Amino acid sequence: MPQSPSSRHLPLARLAIIAVVVGLVAVAFVYTAGWLSPHRLTPAKLVATLAPPGGPALGHRRNHAKGICFTGTFDANGNGSALSRAQVFVPGQYPVVGRFNLATADPNAADAMVRVRGLGIRITPPNGQEWRSAMIDAPIFPVSTPQGFYELQTAAGSKDPEAMKKFIASHPEFLTFLGWAKGAPWTSSYAEERYNSLNSFLFIDGSGTKRITRWSLIPAAQPVSITPNELAKRGPDFLEQEITQRVAAGPQRWSLVVTVANPGDPTADPNKAWPADRRSVEVGTLTVRQIEPEADGPCRDINYDPTVLPAGITTSDDPFPAARSAAYSRSYNSRTAEASSYPRTPTGAKQ
Repeated sequence: MPQSPSSRHLPLARLAIIAVVVGLVAVAFVYTAGWLSPHRLTPAKLVATLAPPGGPALGHRRNHAKGICFTGTFDANGNGSALSRAQVFVPGQYPVVGRFNLATADPNAADAMVRVRGLGIRITPPNGQEWRSAMIDAPIFPVSTPQGFYELQTAAGSKDPEAMKKFIASHPEFLTFLGWAKGAPWTSSYAEERYNSLNSFLFIDGSGTKRITRWSLIPAAQPVSITPNELAKRGPDFLEQEITQRVAAGPQRWSLVVTVANPGDPTADPNKAWPADRRSVEVGTLTVRQIEPEADGPCRDINYDPTVLPAGITTSDDPFPAARSAAYSRSYNSRTAEASSYPRTPTGAKQ
């Protein structure tokens, strides 16, 4: 049967549509990479600002480069199921691979020279839907936006003596964080720190109800204050030595507490804390059972991407998780490509 003019043109029309789609994808790709907008913030630009003057430590994370691995468990008590349908909140015990760390690009930095401490966890329930989270001990983030963080890193690395003053003038919210950094007590143990998500996420329960949340890990260990000078006297790597000895003597525990926002609470700005009277639900216990050096430890090659979330948890209007995910991916790809530069234990020499 002879084809009609419209049917003869149909394959060409389909090809045209495919070409348009491919073209749009290509444009989106180059836009995301920043090639069409050289002044746009990209993961490469953001990660580059983290490098010290001598360049990045090859084979290491571009930030939070100094750390130590741990393994343990998360015991869900069931309370979280009222907030989220994620299996990780169903009563049970789930394996955890985590990492204590310091917010520095220098893997050899002295403990007393780094103000912010962090903790990353990967919880894996039986259905394989992991929950990854990277938290810090500060109660707020230094700035309100990813662009602000980029400008902070740029100012901190600038040779202009007025750079930080100019930065603070345009980002006054940094003063709140600076007040914490200067005035909050230090401790001499990772086990004595409270770690906070700071970013906002959506929890979705079994009925589809959505709630904006943040969470914290609250230590069972009683915090004991110490001055930075006292910490320095204990050695540059005291935190890793102390947590290794402490966990060897007995498991260390944190309560995982989820806080629910009220209408009107700032959900897109991690520099703004929520009022203390917000609903909080203790959903389980993190137990750290074994410490291992990072070089050959289980956390070495884990990317603690905060957007790796199980069904029942998703991102909110907070722009930081997406920015962090992109920067973490850039860092991960760089350090894995430099694996030969990482100081691992020679094969067969691990004890």
